[in-house]
Amino acid sequence: MAKLIIVKRLILFFLLGFFLAPFASFAQQQGEIKATVDTESIRLGEQVQLRLSVTMPPQGMNIVFPQIPDSFGHFEVVRRSPLDTTTQGTTKFLGQTIVLTSFDSGRWDIPALRFDVVSGGNITDSAFTAPLYIDVNTVKVDTTQAFKPIKGLRQVAWNFWDYWLYFAIGITVTLIAIGLIVYFRSRPKKEVPVPVVPAVPHYELALQQLQQLRAEKVWQQGDVKQYYTRLTDILRNYFEKQFNIPALEQTTEELLQHIKPVTILNQQREKLRGVLSLADLAKFAKMTPAPEEHETALQHAQEIIEWTKAAVIKTANAENGKEEIKQPAK
Repeated sequence: MAKLIIVKRLILFFLLGFFLAPFASFAQQQGEIKATVDTESIRLGEQVQLRLSVTMPPQGMNIVFPQIPDSFGHFEVVRRSPLDTTTQGTTKFLGQTIVLTSFDSGRWDIPALRFDVVSGGNITDSAFTAPLYIDVNTVKVDTTQAFKPIKGLRQVAWNFWDYWLYFAIGITVTLIAIGLIVYFRSRPKKEVPVPVVPAVPHYELALQQLQQLRAEKVWQQGDVKQYYTRLTDILRNYFEKQFNIPALEQTTEELLQHIKPVTILNQQREKLRGVLSLADLAKFAKMTPAPEEHETALQHAQEIIEWTKAAVIKTANAENGKEEIKQPAK
């Protein structure tokens, strides 16, 4: 029996030495670790603050705090504060607060927490806190009292003054809306001026179409008939719009007869005959003019329009001058 007691004491001393050795080593370096709680008794779901603190020299070593999981034993971590560090003279203070809760009733322990001492980039020592115990109690229920029925809904009397602000806001918004509607409907509407797009003169349009025909290189692609069809259509459209001649409905000879009264066109009669006759041969007789004839026909068409352009501008200016003379002086 005496031997058994001695063996137990040896084991106890060994365990105490194992756990206290880091404390002694760390304490020799003038360091101290502590784990404290703000209360040792809580009810289910209440919170307890676990405060970890370290006191150590400001230089020569670093302390690694324990990594506490989000859930351990019968406790759950609610939140953690960041590690705070302060220095006073030759002492450095480290601290962290961890808020815990538990939903299991009983007496539960927060186990010893390990702090590692790091020096020169290596762990040179470790220290442990003492275990802490928390009593988690259930909510006391008086079983001697009988269960009471659920109370019915209580009717609250309607009171205008409880809602007057809502009425005031509603009436104000309604009046503002009515005022805005009346204002916008009654104010004179501004007439938006319609932008006047200057009409493109007929001769300018015809010249642009001839330029486009040259750029598309229709006859160079082998479509000679299409080339002369478009060329004569440009001229005939121009004659109809500028001189009111039904050129699109007339044959070449009819058109040449029709332009006799129009002096500026009649002056280009032979040049126009050459263009229209060559076009008739290409379209109806399936003749293929030489390449230089294609270019000459288009060049003559441009010259005819340019010739009439100067006369048209001169006539328009003369008419505008007459209108200005007829207007009474203001």
